[in-house]
Amino acid sequence: MRLAKKTIPITTSLLVVFLALLSGGKSSAQKLSKTIFIQGTAMGQNQQMGRMFSVNVYIEELSTPEDQKALLEAFQAKGNEGLVNALSKMKSKGRIAITGTLGYDVNYIRRFQQPDGTTVIRLVTDRPIRFGEAWSDSRSSDYNLSGMEIMLPPDKKKSSGTLLPACQFKIDKDNHLEIEAFQNPWTLTNIQRR
Repeated sequence: MRLAKKTIPITTSLLVVFLALLSGGKSSAQKLSKTIFIQGTAMGQNQQMGRMFSVNVYIEELSTPEDQKALLEAFQAKGNEGLVNALSKMKSKGRIAITGTLGYDVNYIRRFQQPDGTTVIRLVTDRPIRFGEAWSDSRSSDYNLSGMEIMLPPDKKKSSGTLLPACQFKIDKDNHLEIEAFQNPWTLTNIQRR
């Protein structure tokens, strides 16, 4: 059974997340002296309600301004396909592992410090397409990006985040950037930085 596509409206905070991910904002490009390890629980929404799984994120390096520029140019030239191709050529900056999987590399990671002391980590990467998806040419194989935002405020109990395991970027008829998720976003809870 095919699921109806879920277009996330341009006014949602997720669009702001990914626009900030791919443009503007101060971020330092650096090899981290110590790997950042973040654990959390992804909780399903709507059709996925009641489903939960663990998520582990390992960050070894942050993306450079040159990485950001390359992604913007690739998207402007060839849309989502160009973005996926550019991401697949980038060096891994870390890994994401979901319960029951070996995980996969994350090729673009940014970290932002907010005035209130909150650390915001945003990542996007090309999603590995499983053999079954490619063989059956299922609709899910069109959603070949994964994205995540993690908010780490000074009060650790208020940490939160959002995970888009399968999404794509596109331009709508009004020439606005839009993020289309294959399923609903997953809410990240119980986030701990170790």
